[in-house]
Amino acid sequence: MKRISLVLGCLLLMVFMSNCSKEKTEPIDTIYPEINMNFSDTFPKQCSVIKRGEKFLFKVALSDNKELGSLNLDIHHNFDHHTHSTELEACEMSPVKQAVKPFLLIKNIAIPAGMKTYEVSAEIEVPADVDAGDYHFMIRLTDKEGWQTIKGLSIKIN
Repeated sequence: MKRISLVLGCLLLMVFMSNCSKEKTEPIDTIYPEINMNFSDTFPKQCSVIKRGEKFLFKVALSDNKELGSLNLDIHHNFDHHTHSTELEACEMSPVKQAVKPFLLIKNIAIPAGMKTYEVSAEIEVPADVDAGDYHFMIRLTDKEGWQTIKGLSIKIN
């Protein structure tokens, strides 16, 4: 009798355990976020010219399969012709020169939480007294999982 009770107890325990819900784990996100510059009013684009002493509107579309995280812009001089470009099109370069008063901008742009797509429109002012010449316009987009996409554009400030 003890043996039958033990077997029945084990069977009941197995049935109970098999009905326990397992935690469902979502697949790991391995997809990079996207920076979409393929629409007419995207700015700047590769080889764009920006004027000193004026404002321009940075405009781009962002997307991710799960959730966008953060956006960072970095504009710095390219007077020594180093490269970060991610674009195939080469721009006409000014001669190599020494920086005297180069334009430098490092800016984080907030993306509202929970967004899978977001269109950025941010005004950027270029001081009138900065060095004219070749610059890089770096766009770094990171999703919530930490995957990052970088778009490196060559621009000119006149």
